[in-house]
Amino acid sequence: MNNVAILRFENVRFTYPDGHPLFDKLCFELNQGGFYGVRGPSGSGKSTLLRLMNRLENPCVGEIFFNEKPFSAIPTPELRRQILYIQQTPVVTDGSVKDNLVLPFSFKNNRTLPVPDDDQLKKMLKDFSLEQIPLDRAARNLSVGQQQRLCLIRGLLLAPSVILLDEPTSALDHESSRIVEGMAETLCHDMKKTIVMVSHREFNPKHVKPVIIDVREGGLSVLP
Repeated sequence: MNNVAILRFENVRFTYPDGHPLFDKLCFELNQGGFYGVRGPSGSGKSTLLRLMNRLENPCVGEIFFNEKPFSAIPTPELRRQILYIQQTPVVTDGSVKDNLVLPFSFKNNRTLPVPDDDQLKKMLKDFSLEQIPLDRAARNLSVGQQQRLCLIRGLLLAPSVILLDEPTSALDHESSRIVEGMAETLCHDMKKTIVMVSHREFNPKHVKPVIIDVREGGLSVLP
């Protein structure tokens, strides 16, 4: 892990629309290539924290920086391409596995990016233990675990720097959970991606040392 901040919160306050405060004066940073496990009781704000990191939510006060550039100065589509958010429930569309994987390249802000060919797509499927899934298979016919891995592959094809995983294994069986967790570790260790993962499961990666972000209502602690 490099001691270079890729994400930085500076005096961030977040309050729900009903006026209920969740975070106040958050000041912390995430280093490039780090693996961060987010912990905390239900309702403490773990998912909201990840949504702030992806600009799905905006601070009421304060600023968040990506590579020392304020979020407000980065076009939102570009920011979300660099900071990938994978939610708890996988989202696939009607159509084939290939249709789903190349879908982001049809969006206006991604049309200048090179579209991966079938060989690249098949390699990614193999990396996630989905080599038995043909590209023309209907995506909605996949299991939940397979769909979750498909969504992760789809985002990785855009080459993000930061990957936010919001309880990605909560609806998965043991085998699928271990595959997703193993790939998260590989992405951090081998590809130097910054990983931020919310999970209630005990996860002890072999090759990276997670930094724990302990979220409590009103704030958080970063535990080495």
